[in-house]
Amino acid sequence: MDAAPVTTSKEPARIAGMFDAIARHYDLLNRLLSAGFDRRWRAQAVAALRLSGRERLLDMCTGTADLAMAAVTAARGQARDVIGIDFSANMLVRGLAKVRSAGLQTRVHLARGDATAVPLPDGAVEAASVAFGIRNVIDPEAACREFHRVLVPGGRLAVLEFGTPRLPGLRAAYLWYFRVILPRIGGLVSRHGDAYAYLPASVAEFPCGDAFAAVLTRAGFGQVTWRTLTFGIVYLYLATRLPDDRDDTGRRTDAGV
Repeated sequence: MDAAPVTTSKEPARIAGMFDAIARHYDLLNRLLSAGFDRRWRAQAVAALRLSGRERLLDMCTGTADLAMAAVTAARGQARDVIGIDFSANMLVRGLAKVRSAGLQTRVHLARGDATAVPLPDGAVEAASVAFGIRNVIDPEAACREFHRVLVPGGRLAVLEFGTPRLPGLRAAYLWYFRVILPRIGGLVSRHGDAYAYLPASVAEFPCGDAFAAVLTRAGFGQVTWRTLTFGIVYLYLATRLPDDRDDTGRRTDAGV
């Protein structure tokens, strides 16, 4: 019998419900399935923003607040404070417990909201981030326009998202792990195998590299660049809300681990 097709619908209520269902095991599975690299990737995104300690950061799709907390505890280049927004109530509950446990509740503020209608006024933040969440948004370009709107001129955006390694041997091994092993482990631990089958399917259909850089450019950003992390497993995009109508072509670099 053929396996049931994996749905990659981005309908907001469906995505929120999926993350509500896996919130209890989300952090454990992130560490396990990424071999701990997820923390390093988030730290690299925070470092790339070149924060000075004076910025308010919007962390969209904040989940359980891992990047939000990293942004105010980094050894170098912290945000003054962070507004973390997500539309999964259960993920936010987990995140709030972590924030309180770490004593960061005066610097990390969590709220429920949608990336395509960010509940902040124009120019509310000096920096913004999205870690592994933009591919789950029903309209990524609309979300990027919202990030552009809430940033001050000169404000920077960092986006982390999964990709696929290009080196043939590594690519084959990674895809086998990502499509076969990861969904089985995720389903076994969380008891929601559909969520972990959705992960590789959603990554496969999401534009990466120059294609997503073009989305950022259409949303109004300039100085759009991207680079790969860990041999192409993850892509880090950087973009700036320019103080005028100048626009810059995206460029790419490859990095190692």
